[in-house]
Amino acid sequence: MNSKGMLAVALFLLGALAVSGSLQGQAPALPGAPAAAAAPAAQQTGPGVQAPNDAKYREFLTAKCKNPPAPPAPRGGGGAGAGGGRAAPATNPDGSPKHREYKVAAIPGIIAEGAIWKSVWTGRGNNADGPVATSDGGMLFAQNSDSKIMKLDKDNKVSYPYEKLNTAGSVSINKKGTVFVLERGLPQDILQVAPKRQILADKYMGEPLDCAGGLVNDMTTDSKGGVYFTKAGVHYADAKGVITKYGTVGGNGIILSPDEKTLYVTGRLAGVATVNADLTPTAVAAAAAAAAAAAAAPAAGRGGAGGGGGTGLVAFDVQPDGSLKNERQFSTCACGDGSAVDAQGRIYSTGGNGVQVIDKEGKFLGEIASPLPLITVAFGGKDKKTLYGVANTQQWDEIFTVPMIVQGYKGRPK
Repeated sequence: MNSKGMLAVALFLLGALAVSGSLQGQAPALPGAPAAAAAPAAQQTGPGVQAPNDAKYREFLTAKCKNPPAPPAPRGGGGAGAGGGRAAPATNPDGSPKHREYKVAAIPGIIAEGAIWKSVWTGRGNNADGPVATSDGGMLFAQNSDSKIMKLDKDNKVSYPYEKLNTAGSVSINKKGTVFVLERGLPQDILQVAPKRQILADKYMGEPLDCAGGLVNDMTTDSKGGVYFTKAGVHYADAKGVITKYGTVGGNGIILSPDEKTLYVTGRLAGVATVNADLTPTAVAAAAAAAAAAAAAPAAGRGGAGGGGGTGLVAFDVQPDGSLKNERQFSTCACGDGSAVDAQGRIYSTGGNGVQVIDKEGKFLGEIASPLPLITVAFGGKDKKTLYGVANTQQWDEIFTVPMIVQGYKGRPK
């Protein structure tokens, strides 16, 4: 073939590639140019897909629910942005979040000045959430995208003790060693994975959990065999699997006090509009009660964010049967996501520029700055003097540890 013929063929092939690229919504790559970002994945179904994003979601709701909820906006179920409007971190060339400059300030008796966070694991997807300590010094983490529970042992070696789950969201262990996981796939449920795999609860008021709207998000377990969890509100599944909804706050992170007499959930009640760490719980509660009375807000059963959501900690009094009373604003801290407690009953909640520390009276004690925005925390390690923090953007995950002076509560795994 002569040079003119070869040139014609080359031009034809380039034209074909250009057409092919345009038909797929992508421009053809040029030599030496960076690879184009992958097109967003089409809506799909199966493990690893959160229920509201499942292609079969609307069909399921229509078939199973008397009054199907309105279609929700896509959300991450505990990933980036869940902690009160945090800006996305800057990224490295590979797309991973870039660590920011930080300095840990001393909080007397809790953490030393200049403590350093250590990165102990990184991953892709939405694969680190809902951590809880194990009795051998390890930690469990729910893997949403991979539908597994990952374990980091005391030496940060990885294993997968529980697999073939339906979009694992949060994991928890009670005092008796029973392991539970929230399954965010369609249909949603609370699954006991050990010592025996069985569903604890998958119905609310006689219908599938999905019929109530929202996505199962975070949980904490009690010593009675029950599970408190957030899902467009605060819920309790008792040991028989009967679910009851409480309060008005939408909620996100959730944790029981060491004595199991108080339940804390991140959020802000109607009428409490300003984050003010110095405002006393009594003053905040009074303001919230006045606003609720003026708006004739119902005492229980209301869904959604409870009048605007926002950051802070809301508390409930836990009754002997596990039911909840006396919903009140406990703190107006910058607490927006996962929480943990220490041996003295202090609360550690992610938000702001790291971890907010609140004493059991509701007083703000300080912030533990972190290299990335965190979605949740937990105490772990052999002596429970290590604080684990999880960063998760839904595409990238990183798990950090920082040494503590204080000891986490040892009476239960978290």
